[in-house]
Amino acid sequence: MDKQVSSRSTKEKALRLNLDDKKYGTIVEIGAGQEVARNFFVAGAAAGTIAKTMSAYDMKFSDAIYGVQQNGRYVSKARVLAMMEQEYDLVVERVGDVRSRSSRYFSYAATVAAKSFNKDNECHAWCGVRVQMYPGAEPSNIVVHVRMFDDNAEAQQQALGILGVNLIYASYYYFENPKTIIDSLTDNMKANRIEIDSIEFQGPYFEDIDNKAKNIHLIRSWKTRAVMFKPDGTIGVPAEMLYKKNVLTIRGSFKPVTKLNVDMIEQGQKAFSELEGVDIDNTVVIAEISLNDLQGHDANMSEKDILERVKLLNLLGYNVLISDYTRYFSLRAYFRQFTNHQIGIVVGMINIRQIFDVDFYRGLEGGILEGFGKLFPDHTRLFVYPELDEKGDVHDLSNVTVPANLRYLYRHLLENGFIKSIENSNVELLNLYSREILTQLTRGDDEWKNALPEKVVDAIIEQKLFGFRPKK
Repeated sequence: MDKQVSSRSTKEKALRLNLDDKKYGTIVEIGAGQEVARNFFVAGAAAGTIAKTMSAYDMKFSDAIYGVQQNGRYVSKARVLAMMEQEYDLVVERVGDVRSRSSRYFSYAATVAAKSFNKDNECHAWCGVRVQMYPGAEPSNIVVHVRMFDDNAEAQQQALGILGVNLIYASYYYFENPKTIIDSLTDNMKANRIEIDSIEFQGPYFEDIDNKAKNIHLIRSWKTRAVMFKPDGTIGVPAEMLYKKNVLTIRGSFKPVTKLNVDMIEQGQKAFSELEGVDIDNTVVIAEISLNDLQGHDANMSEKDILERVKLLNLLGYNVLISDYTRYFSLRAYFRQFTNHQIGIVVGMINIRQIFDVDFYRGLEGGILEGFGKLFPDHTRLFVYPELDEKGDVHDLSNVTVPANLRYLYRHLLENGFIKSIENSNVELLNLYSREILTQLTRGDDEWKNALPEKVVDAIIEQKLFGFRPKK
């Protein structure tokens, strides 16, 4: 493996590939110029690496070459896969018999929606490389979804040019370590120019790779702030999943997901559905796990630990968001990037006390007022589930205690519907605590089984999750 992960410039990476006559392929880019190909030509000796470059901007031309994808979208995963596969097959078909048997072929493809002239459009791209890891091997794919934040098309093109070189380079020189591939994708690029919110490794060389784990690494390598998983366990792209949708989310540790968590979600959905324009068909329900808990409970959780929680939430049919957001207003801002519809956040009474604690807003110039201003600016509401106190009495919004100097702020939020009680909670579930359940299942008790959904119980026993020990 090349140890100079970040020390090689984009030009040096392109030149190293150009000077290796065993690596040969095509580059096709639609929607944002041909910056990846340009980097190889500027580096010199590109004839040794590049068989063809192309950019089919016209939709008719593009459809004639790559077909019409089922979803009809041009900037899509389906389109970039079609481009990669066709171009790879062509290069092998046309030069496979005349080049050295030690050649390793590739095709790079990108389909892009860059900044449009005088328009405020979503700027994103699907990029991928199809590559032979060794001569004669069946090809493998690496596909990424990218969001661009530069304010002009030229800068976005330049960023994608760097990304493309990094991706092709990494596929050849770092393929034995997918985390290094991810770490290297923004080499030679200033921070906050792009976000990579989805990556997928496909094909024979990557058969043993858990794509969910590698997407979590996107967060830890600062490529994105959050990643999503669909109920079937596949990687989700937030811009596609949340576009023009109402969003209801609940934050939790879900270690493991309990009947209480399920009731909070279900009752939260009922309360959320009472809002104008909200119904089951236009609403995405998301269970969110933060890697940045202020109390530090989950800051060092392992990928294995996270994946066990995701697996059980998916088993119950939930979308899952893994994020590094600490405060709820940051989570709201994340969702607001993709939808202008209703946002609902299901919380417990402990969370209400937290957001009315001025210490929770240390580091914010405007303190608690800035925090509330960012949390409740538009179509965002908290749905609050009750709790039991030490005496066994139910506490809800009717008897919550907030600091005296904040009581009028609390009344304002309550009377204007920014904070709403969940009325139909199951009181019998209020004494379920994940930490106690974890202790029970690791010491061989059966009591924990009554606290969890049946599917979750079966999965924990069968897969021995969370340190489960059978009863002796």
